Amino acid sequence: MTTTLRQLTALLFGTAILFTGNGLINTLLPVRAEIEAFSTLEIGLLGTVYFAGFILGCLVAPLLVRRVGHIRTFAALSSLIAATALVHVFAIDPFAWGVLRLLVGFGFAGLYAVIESWLNDRAASANRGAIMSAYTFISLFVLMIGQFLLTTYDPAGFELFALVAVLIALALVPVSLTRAPEPPRPASIGLDIAGLLRLSPVGFVGCLCVGLVNGSFWSLGPVFASRSGLDIDNLVYFIAGATLAGAVAQWPLGLVSDRIDRRFVIVGAALCAAASGVLLTTWATPSTTLLIGLSAAFGGFAMPLYAVSVAHANDLADSNRFVATAGGLLLVYGFGASLGPLIASALMEYFGGAGLFMFTTSVHVALALFASVRLALRPRPTPDDRAGFVAVPRTSPALYELDPRSETESDGDKTP
Repeated sequence: MTTTLRQLTALLFGTAILFTGNGLINTLLPVRAEIEAFSTLEIGLLGTVYFAGFILGCLVAPLLVRRVGHIRTFAALSSLIAATALVHVFAIDPFAWGVLRLLVGFGFAGLYAVIESWLNDRAASANRGAIMSAYTFISLFVLMIGQFLLTTYDPAGFELFALVAVLIALALVPVSLTRAPEPPRPASIGLDIAGLLRLSPVGFVGCLCVGLVNGSFWSLGPVFASRSGLDIDNLVYFIAGATLAGAVAQWPLGLVSDRIDRRFVIVGAALCAAASGVLLTTWATPSTTLLIGLSAAFGGFAMPLYAVSVAHANDLADSNRFVATAGGLLLVYGFGASLGPLIASALMEYFGGAGLFMFTTSVHVALALFASVRLALRPRPTPDDRAGFVAVPRTSPALYELDPRSETESDGDKTP
């Protein structure tokens, strides 16, 4: 394990720097767009095109890596993202920013694929879970650090965009100079979208709904916070509170879902997230502390729904289809995340800031109702028939090859 981590030090260090820049740019852009008087619909469209680029990157990245290798792909995509960060300042226009967000979404999806296929190449049965846990912890921790960097300079200025470019560029250094051998160029990952809805209606709809909600929150949450009267410091706490709570809550919700039908957990978490959304929508004059607390409650219940939905779908899949099933669900999530900001921004144009959580509440209630109906109609496997829960980020299909559950693919099929 020590030898493996030593070989991965450069990659993980570069990843930490990269994700710090990602956390900053994703929080900065909605705030700056609000300052530049972009309409709510235009800000929502920025989120839509980002996730459209993300879907494209998930599909194209394996082809790039096969053509030029991991390090060159990492260098090319990092350079692309660093350049786009600076161009935002020179072309302050909704259409131009939309093109840039498409490129950034494509670039980060490709970088996730490079990083995670590299980690998977170094993983063995004895350390696969530890490597995945270390990667997940690092990515979430530095993502929050990036969000807090928003407070270091005025978001109306040039400096934060320059800082993003510096961070993305610096991520190139350890990866480019590593002496660790580059992984072999991968085959493309087969994704099965068509059969996912038949396999697991709740898993499919759950990932779609999480995409609708989370894509909306990341794209428009800073706008909601700003319009609720939060200054930049407290706006960051509002977003970071949801991020941290979502990361922490995955483990207890996951453990519970290992002991009962996971659909009960999906119903319960969706209803609690809906309740948080109702309070965020209807509370007349909440204090700053209360707003941040409600954001944490929302994130704690809403964000773990993705991992629970993926786990439920894979309880029902043949063991040799784990990677394809989970990778397909990621693209379902991406489709929802590209559509959600567009719908939520339209509602915010009409209802004001409250429109964001009106939308998320509606989606969560619909998910809870759908899962409840499926619970009544279709009993599913007992906990003894299932693989354990694993908290997974929503990054690239290559991540699921690293998941310890993917090792069962060599053990033959299981019957749902």
